[in-house]
Amino acid sequence: MIRKLPPSSSTVDADEGRLADTIRNLWPYMWPSDRPDLKWRVVWAFIVLIVAKVVTVLVPYFYKWATDALTGDNTAPGWMPALLVVPVMLVLAYNVGRVMMVGLNNLRDAAFASVGQHAVRKLSSIVFRHMHSLSLRYHLQRRTGGLSRVIERGTKGIEAIVRFTILNGGPTIIEFAFMAAVIWYQFGFVYVAIIAVMVWAYVWFSVKASNWRIGIRRDMNTNDTEANSKAVDSLLNFETVKYFGNEDMEAERFDQSMARYEQAATKVWTSLAWLNFGQAVILGIGMGACMWLSAKAVAAGTQTIGDFVLINALLLQLAIPLNFIGFIYREIRQGLTDLESMFSLLDEEPEISDRPDARDLDVTDGSIRFDDVDFHYDPDRHILKGVSFEIPAGKTVAIVGPSGAGKSTISRLLYRFYDVTGGAILIDGQDVRDVTQKSLRSAIGMVPQDTVLFNDTIAYNIRYGRPDATEEEVIRAAEMAQIGDFIRGLPEGFNTQVGERGLKLSGGEKQRVAIARTLLKAPPILVLDEATSALDTHTEQEIQSALDVVSKNRTTLVIAHRLSTVVNADEIIVLKAGKIAERGTHEALIGSKGLYAEMWDKQRQATEAEERLRKAREQAVEFGVN
Repeated sequence: MIRKLPPSSSTVDADEGRLADTIRNLWPYMWPSDRPDLKWRVVWAFIVLIVAKVVTVLVPYFYKWATDALTGDNTAPGWMPALLVVPVMLVLAYNVGRVMMVGLNNLRDAAFASVGQHAVRKLSSIVFRHMHSLSLRYHLQRRTGGLSRVIERGTKGIEAIVRFTILNGGPTIIEFAFMAAVIWYQFGFVYVAIIAVMVWAYVWFSVKASNWRIGIRRDMNTNDTEANSKAVDSLLNFETVKYFGNEDMEAERFDQSMARYEQAATKVWTSLAWLNFGQAVILGIGMGACMWLSAKAVAAGTQTIGDFVLINALLLQLAIPLNFIGFIYREIRQGLTDLESMFSLLDEEPEISDRPDARDLDVTDGSIRFDDVDFHYDPDRHILKGVSFEIPAGKTVAIVGPSGAGKSTISRLLYRFYDVTGGAILIDGQDVRDVTQKSLRSAIGMVPQDTVLFNDTIAYNIRYGRPDATEEEVIRAAEMAQIGDFIRGLPEGFNTQVGERGLKLSGGEKQRVAIARTLLKAPPILVLDEATSALDTHTEQEIQSALDVVSKNRTTLVIAHRLSTVVNADEIIVLKAGKIAERGTHEALIGSKGLYAEMWDKQRQATEAEERLRKAREQAVEFGVN
């Protein structure tokens, strides 16, 4: 079970920098209650960390003792074996210590790696699931490319915060405390005071400069998202670009976005250079002051050459965590900035959500009733106005009407992509708002007008209707959808890749795959949403026979543009301006000489004209006329 991260924009506000709140929210994923193995890794990483810091403090001392030994002084402690006091052995110990220091730090990183990646995976899964829980309205308003880039940057932001606060932030503070204690003990309070001023100035400058850079970083992220959105949008519409020969225009739009990104990115890196330079100046002044004091002490005979080397080594060692402080703060602030957009996605509340007491839909017969349904996307523009009708179990009811009448809205309301604003939709007497969305949608099969397939194999796309289906069931569904012969004729058969959005298949082939997918799902309720309107007449007739197989003995709602596909429906409902204008069988509506009859005549004339044109082309080919 993936826990829902309590989203709040305040916890990731890069301007306020509420890092503590963010860490508190991230901590359950870095110390997961269901993963004792990862907890042990955290413990081992901390133990290795302490050992590494002790070694880090000892290494400069070996450098001091080796230096003093080479100059004739013996300042090594009495507890050290005589063999180790030899200069060569001290130099060896110094280098062994440096290797151990690096090795232990890398061992710590290795121990913690799976912990950090576990947190990234869990949080990424939460965001991905949340994206699928949001309403259709939200996704219709978003750009896919921009959304994917926001999630990508947010994931990296999570990793940065986890890594630099837990893996580097804590160790840096411990190392600084050790170094400060050693310097006070070895050299006195004045040195510590100078270092304290240096650290305060360093941190103050790093914070101020990083805060200034946040706005620049945010501007770069905005332009990066825009550029990626345009790139993905253009590539998804590859054919349309080619139809109109607008490659240059698309390239220019993308280049304009990248130009703005270039300017923002240049400012980011330029400001980083100034930040690094300022930090180096502050470190240089502090180190110079301490080394000047030590040089004076050596000249006065109160310190040895080894002490001068030691203070230099300790300050260099201290510069490492200080650099990490600036780097960590900078990375955390940038991580928070990158997280802003992703966590704002988590702040988006699903427009449609299950009620706390929602139960699973219990389908006995599969009858559907629209009871005085009103609906609007915008309060000033009503789409459906008091629509009432019933689809008895196992019967077929067709919804027809001119464009904009509200036909497709009916299927979206039945699927509960939106909730009605008035009235109710009931399945076997159960209001769809009172049942879980998962159980509702598992009971309904959809064959849409625009079939979009996953960029995978034909078998994968058919099995998507029921992922646990056997190979034999997939083949049987393909046969029922009348696409089995076509698939067997392909070099790779069911393992044939269909391409992005299924573009390697024709419109009719994609529709048959969609039909096979729905057959495999075997739902008691079926929705055919203009399933053949994008096909030519000949292909439509072939697909219609497959649709007849799908809808047999199922409660079927047909949203139709071509009236020839609904002549056998048990009832035809004619919508006009969101209201039911006519209803009845095909024969009754033709006899009434109303809106349906008028639409029928227009489509019949268009079909006859299309048929005449087709025959003329066939004759032209037969006689060799171009």
